[in-house]
Amino acid sequence: MDLILEEIIDGIGVLTLNNPAKRNALSLDLCAEMADALDHFKKKRVPVVILRAQKNAKVWSAGHDITQLPKVHHDPLAYDSPMEIAFRRIQGYPGPVIAMIQGSVWGGATDLTVTCDLAVGDETSTFAITPVKMGLPYNASGIMHFINRVGSNIAKEMFFTAEPVKAIRAYHFGILNNLVKSSEIEEFTFDLARKIAANSPLAVSVIKEQFRILSEAHPISPESFERIQALRRKVYNSGDYKEGIKAFMEKRKPQFKGK
Repeated sequence: MDLILEEIIDGIGVLTLNNPAKRNALSLDLCAEMADALDHFKKKRVPVVILRAQKNAKVWSAGHDITQLPKVHHDPLAYDSPMEIAFRRIQGYPGPVIAMIQGSVWGGATDLTVTCDLAVGDETSTFAITPVKMGLPYNASGIMHFINRVGSNIAKEMFFTAEPVKAIRAYHFGILNNLVKSSEIEEFTFDLARKIAANSPLAVSVIKEQFRILSEAHPISPESFERIQALRRKVYNSGDYKEGIKAFMEKRKPQFKGK
């Protein structure tokens, strides 16, 4: 079964998350298929891509496939992991990628949403970034996705509490560009995509790349980078990380000890 469905509708690329049995978890295979699909659309010069789940999904995506997270002593969010590669494909895609959100969005899928250029959601959409519930050390690039989208103040609240943000608040935070009724979300999102596609694809592509470059223009010293890596190693080498994964597998609340 294809985990990502590819379509081109009226010149607009559509990628549909297609693993409802696992709540569209961002598994290694699904992320690899997403990256490949974006490459296919790029070769076909598709100007705008919509990323969505099945119509009226209750869960847009459950985020990381926890069963595939590496065990202790290995970076769970390495630069060359399929999820990070897929995120970079979205950032590097020459046209805008629009997330169309229906249902709840969890963990890494919230990162996926804010990595997309634009997001349209309905009243059922909620967003939670949950690494602290797993004892998971999130990576610097992922944190920057949130800072660039909602600012450090809101990003801290979302990361520290891991609580779901409801649709209206997500709209005010800037996670969603537009909040529309579920009965209207498809028409609205495709209209938005067509408006973008009617413009100069070269100009849109160049402006998107300028946004990417400028948003990443945060100088950091080699010492600071090494300190970030050391801080993250402290977490993924910890008992808390091991306990977080074990508790998830055993379907119980983790007993974190802070070490």
